[in-house]
Amino acid sequence: MLARVWSATVVGLPDAAVQESRERVKAAIRNSGFAFPMRKVTINLTPADLRKEGPSFDLPISVGILAASEQIDPLLLGDYLFLGEMSLDGSLRPIAGVLPMAAVAVKLGFKGIVLPKANAQEAAVVQGLEVYGLNNLDEVAQFLQEPEKFSAKGKYRGRFRASFCFDG
Repeated sequence: MLARVWSATVVGLPDAAVQESRERVKAAIRNSGFAFPMRKVTINLTPADLRKEGPSFDLPISVGILAASEQIDPLLLGDYLFLGEMSLDGSLRPIAGVLPMAAVAVKLGFKGIVLPKANAQEAAVVQGLEVYGLNNLDEVAQFLQEPEKFSAKGKYRGRFRASFCFDG
């Protein structure tokens, strides 16, 4: 019997930190109680001509994989910008540059932003954006299943997109 092997490829000018997210994401998904798909995963970060830097892509990559593997409902994904570095245990770690990213989220028409709790206060400065500061991947999944159970911080009532496909 052959063992099932997974592999992940990140395309779209990722820097070293984004490339390293493959291992962080795999561990975080598994350690959060989800199944990591045992097949080839292609993570396409667009636009291809703009370099993607830093660990802030960990959370959106994880959410995309969970949605593509039908472990979470993808219905709300287009309404929210997801940002955050993830620890191997699935907890969300703060990232740099949240304020300008939140401002761009409003300009791009996002309803809200989901990011590490430690960054929520900074993002809440931006008017017109619901801010959800969460602690870990499991909370993010719960938010996507039952958003009405969460309250937004700073509830003042793109260009980056990620797409995923499974090969094989």
